[in-house]
Amino acid sequence: MLDLAEQLVLQKGFASTSIEELIVGVGITKSGFFYHFKDKNDLAKALMQRYLEADEQVLNDIFNRAAELHDDPLHSFLIGLKLFAEMMAKVHDIHPGCLAASVCYQDQLFDQQIRQMNAEGMLAWRKRFRTQLGLIADRYPPKIDIDLDTMADMMMALVEGGIILSKVLKDNRALPAQILHFRNYVRLAFEPG
Repeated sequence: MLDLAEQLVLQKGFASTSIEELIVGVGITKSGFFYHFKDKNDLAKALMQRYLEADEQVLNDIFNRAAELHDDPLHSFLIGLKLFAEMMAKVHDIHPGCLAASVCYQDQLFDQQIRQMNAEGMLAWRKRFRTQLGLIADRYPPKIDIDLDTMADMMMALVEGGIILSKVLKDNRALPAQILHFRNYVRLAFEPG
């Protein structure tokens, strides 16, 4: 049910996704839905929790693999960005969208707990990339004045923007291209010489 719910929310938004179409789509009764979820908000909470956990696992896998390939923080991060871009390039269709963005765009539909989960997900991205950028800056002082928190947020902003760009232009290369461009920026900001 969560797979179908996520697909529908990404296609048409949470407000337009009905419990009725979910129960028909998965072949259960309305009481079957309410056995699993007390209401639609509870469904949203489960969707957000699942999304945040999957997002964290993907990033852990990519950047842990990069750390295994190179122990220098700059080169490890550059490898991780390359692996991330390659993963996004393998998405054969246009990226379906971001559940966190869908919740943000319709946040009036959700309770404070779901909005807080969404904010914590964004802050987790910031912390992850800020930590990595801090390790890089400690070893390779930036060549230009950089706010590392803003630079960390830039990664999240370009992924979200790259998803939108891909969808609007119907070009699945746009998102990986944005990640690779950020990779170039990191290289230019920190690489010595």
